[in-house]
Amino acid sequence: MLLISPQIAKVPAIIVFGDSSVDSGNNNFISTIAKSNFAPYGRDFPGGSATGRFCNGRLPPDFLSQAFGLKPAIPAYLDPMYNILDLATGVCFASAGSGYDNATADVLGVIPLWQELENYKDYQRRMKAYLGAKKAKEIITEALYIMSLGTNDFLENYYTIPGRRSQFTIQQYQDFLIGLAEDFVKKLYALGARKLSLTGLSPMGCLPLERATNFMHPNSCVKEYNDLALEFNGKLNQLVAKLNDELPGMKVLFANPYDLLLQLITAPSQYGFENAEVGCCGSGTFEMGIICNRDHPLTCTDADKYVFWDAFHLTDRTNQIISAYLFKDLKSKFL
Repeated sequence: MLLISPQIAKVPAIIVFGDSSVDSGNNNFISTIAKSNFAPYGRDFPGGSATGRFCNGRLPPDFLSQAFGLKPAIPAYLDPMYNILDLATGVCFASAGSGYDNATADVLGVIPLWQELENYKDYQRRMKAYLGAKKAKEIITEALYIMSLGTNDFLENYYTIPGRRSQFTIQQYQDFLIGLAEDFVKKLYALGARKLSLTGLSPMGCLPLERATNFMHPNSCVKEYNDLALEFNGKLNQLVAKLNDELPGMKVLFANPYDLLLQLITAPSQYGFENAEVGCCGSGTFEMGIICNRDHPLTCTDADKYVFWDAFHLTDRTNQIISAYLFKDLKSKFL
């Protein structure tokens, strides 16, 4: 079931930066525990293979790529299986566990955002060498760039490790992250990017892991984290307006999954889901990555009935619904 009918490709490529919400397997090729290249991850992916996506199937950029008339799955840049021709119509630089803040990537030893950008520069060099400067420039300029990150900066870093908390109030930390996001987009712009979708935060207080550890109000969403996500999204939205104003020829869209995802979580049956409180994998309350493995006897049989795949990540079906919702705005902005 594809919720979006594919368009004729007017976007020649989709280029992705971010964290596990969009990482299609880069972490398989680095030394970190933040991996998911084993069953039951990927069991509903075409061919049933665990690609390193933190999902039972595909991620939003995969669905968006197909909707734009491109390939149905975006390969990871570090995967040696793909050559530069494979990557010319779509490539992912994202790394699960990363964030805007370099210190966030240090928590699990993953690829920081500055390194994602260095890998992208390397990609540009390879494209020019293979396709010639003119064709490479055309793809780089016309491609749709997707950025999706930020959750780890708060949940894995600020609220978990004392370093940033001792330096910044939560308001100051948000502003620090917004500054990093602005700097990153301006660097992308200088490298030729002209179409960018900047994804906001989801209601992160409703992630199964956060609900399970909400000792004040057991199994309820953590209001403080949801309020924070809304506040940060407001600041991201302002940043998008500023970037559109300041960067000639650049089109930036604020992609906001918050309201739709909150709806899926609070009224799952309206969308055909049966469970929005826990993930499909294991007990669904804390398992993700290496703890969500094939030996867990409790993993659900039908992930399509669940909003969440593991304690932190969405199912293929949820990703598909969110992609269809975001595609409407992307289409009107970039087609």
